[in-house]
Amino acid sequence: MTPSARALPALLIAFRVVAGPLLLVDALDGEAGAGFVVLFLAAFLSDVLDGVIARRLGVASAGLRRADSLADLVLYACVFASAWLVHRDVVLAFRWPLAAVVATLLAAYAVSLIKFGRPPSYHAYSAKAWGLLLGVATVALFGFGYAGLALWGAILGGVVNNLEDVAITLVLPRGAHDIPTLAAALRLRAAGRSG
Repeated sequence: MTPSARALPALLIAFRVVAGPLLLVDALDGEAGAGFVVLFLAAFLSDVLDGVIARRLGVASAGLRRADSLADLVLYACVFASAWLVHRDVVLAFRWPLAAVVATLLAAYAVSLIKFGRPPSYHAYSAKAWGLLLGVATVALFGFGYAGLALWGAILGGVVNNLEDVAITLVLPRGAHDIPTLAAALRLRAAGRSG
């Protein structure tokens, strides 16, 4: 395998880090057209593919997973800022539910930083579901001007994932990545006690 092939997952992650600010620049004029949605969909697809490719190439690592989580944070922080610029009325209408997502996300980060000295990078099934719901909500809002159920789904998915991240952190005996569920974290804790 060539070095460039091995670098593909990292390049996909880097693309997301660059795409986020480009989305924000596009939204600075208070509008977001088809180009915004196309760039977002490319970034979303890069998020789907980076882990799959990394596992197939055998280059998946804790560092790559942490970079993936950071890229997601950059992308969606820029999407949120873009929503503020383009769809401020929607952000204001959903301010308290969105605040719940931010509060639970901050709690997940704080608990993990306090316990393990690093942010969570579990990539649980709930995170994958949240990512899908965020993608749908983003396309619905910026592509069709619709929030409604799509945004409610993303909000609920975010709160559930963030609370699961807190719970996983609390039960894990040591820092880990790629923990698919709270049940898996409980099994790891039990194995640590019996081992």
